[in-house]
Amino acid sequence: MSLTTHGLRGACHNPAMLWDVFCRVIDNFGDVGVCWRLACDLGQRGQQVRLWIDDASALNWMAPYLQWTESDATWGLPGAQGQPGVTVHRWHDAERPASANPGLKAGNVVVEAFGCDPPDAFIERMQARAAQGLPAQWVNLEYLSAEDYVERSHGLRSPVWSGVGAGLSKRFFYPGFTPATGGLLREPDLIARRQAETSTPALKDAFLRRIGVDLPHDQGVQETPAELGGTILLFCYDSAPVAELLDRLATSAPQARVLLTPGHATRLASDWARTHPDATLRLHPLPALPQDDFDRLLWCCDLNLVRGEDSAVRALWAGRPHIWHIYEQDDGVHAGKLDAFMARWMADWPAALRASVHAWWMAWNRLGPMPDTLPDWRQADTSWRRNSENARDLLAGQQDLTSQLLTFASSSG
Repeated sequence: MSLTTHGLRGACHNPAMLWDVFCRVIDNFGDVGVCWRLACDLGQRGQQVRLWIDDASALNWMAPYLQWTESDATWGLPGAQGQPGVTVHRWHDAERPASANPGLKAGNVVVEAFGCDPPDAFIERMQARAAQGLPAQWVNLEYLSAEDYVERSHGLRSPVWSGVGAGLSKRFFYPGFTPATGGLLREPDLIARRQAETSTPALKDAFLRRIGVDLPHDQGVQETPAELGGTILLFCYDSAPVAELLDRLATSAPQARVLLTPGHATRLASDWARTHPDATLRLHPLPALPQDDFDRLLWCCDLNLVRGEDSAVRALWAGRPHIWHIYEQDDGVHAGKLDAFMARWMADWPAALRASVHAWWMAWNRLGPMPDTLPDWRQADTSWRRNSENARDLLAGQQDLTSQLLTFASSSG
């Protein structure tokens, strides 16, 4: 398979297998974000991955180095290449019957992300493989949760009793925060890269300038955090109380630099700025960033306000103070998920810090009143940062998701 390379990382310690990862994009970028990170991590460990996706438009900025061809040399299908071991394919090509593409076979492992169900035509290919005595490992990769049921449900098998998949079975793989779960996505060199690429103020400034942030004191005069007012990343859904946050920052950190992701964050902050013409907060709209650059952005900020599953996990690995905007669900179950997440993440924190940060997470999700001030977040030695780093290091001691998934898929269950 001929591929251009983009950052080969990690070594392969598992037998090479062919993985079919299926992803449907619902209404945001979290699904494709998780699936793309997983596909890349598998590819970087020597696996071969076909990512089947119904809307690949987000990859135009998540992975701008990908190049689409009308017929790739390996599978004879339209696809995008440019990431080692990974080819992106359109979902509808997996819907084509075997008679239309007899060369397309099911891989060793079929991953349906978040219960998206592979197309019937592809399940028929899985049946053909099973009939030859080589059944594919069918894995349902579930959403991340810190709730107790995850430990009970992780690894359970679910036979398929009807439909085109009758006679096959799938197993549930639950990401999570304890050794009894599937863990969290974390590339083997992630922590080391964070340290190497953002270990000095000069490295951080160079990156921020590269993505278009207008930094003062360009002639080598370094701003201290107190002078700077701190750097905040704002990435949120449209329900976030952005105006209330900026009101408080305008008083407590009037020189703060607030970096705004495209979409809701930029729009809501711009609405606030129009009604606060004398405010001294420095609001910087950002372009859409590739995933590697989004990671670097998290590493460079003193406080990260993030949304969704993929960004929440990357904020954990950044080890900086952060506040998570969970995806709101109509039945309100997101409140319990948020509580469980906070309980895991802040389990060993001092009670006063835990209560203060908890109040902000609740307020940011409109589940409680917004406090007047944030816990101290600007200095490197604040309690919030120290405890965030400690919690990250504790999680990093557990086996990562991809390593567990490789072992999981290599066993029959």
